[in-house]
Amino acid sequence: MSQYLFYILSLLTAFSAMMVVFSRKPVYSVLYMIFCFFTIAGHYILLNAQFLAAVHVIVYSGAIMVLFLYVIMMLNLNKESEPHKSNIAKTAAVVSGGLLLMVLVSVFKSADGLAINPAFDSQIGMVEVLGMVLYEKYLLPFEVSALLFLTAMIGATMLGKKEGGAQS
Repeated sequence: MSQYLFYILSLLTAFSAMMVVFSRKPVYSVLYMIFCFFTIAGHYILLNAQFLAAVHVIVYSGAIMVLFLYVIMMLNLNKESEPHKSNIAKTAAVVSGGLLLMVLVSVFKSADGLAINPAFDSQIGMVEVLGMVLYEKYLLPFEVSALLFLTAMIGATMLGKKEGGAQS
């Protein structure tokens, strides 16, 4: 059953990723990308990484894609105002994309394949296990990052505060 679900999610992911590229309207591209992120989260759930799936949906689909959609709507893209690309720029883009494809193909050909660990732990992606590792093994870096975030929030508040107090 999970094999068929994997194939269905893979087909939907590939289709939505291609629609991101081939869609003529930027807003539709962003919506297809959000759908692609949800299907990738489905893959994470199939891998028993529920926490990673939830973070993926919250961060990418919830925050970053909404920001992209807002920026695209604020840009008001028109075909008349878009500058025409020269043939040299188009040729350079095709050549650099082809070189990237050659590098990726050579890397995948030289890979030995996936090393499957026979000691599979079904609880590896669960929130409880992740929390125990985070608070036992990585407590100091976690606390230091919390202090850095607190300092950044205080700094952003001070920078956003108006100068001169509460004058009208």
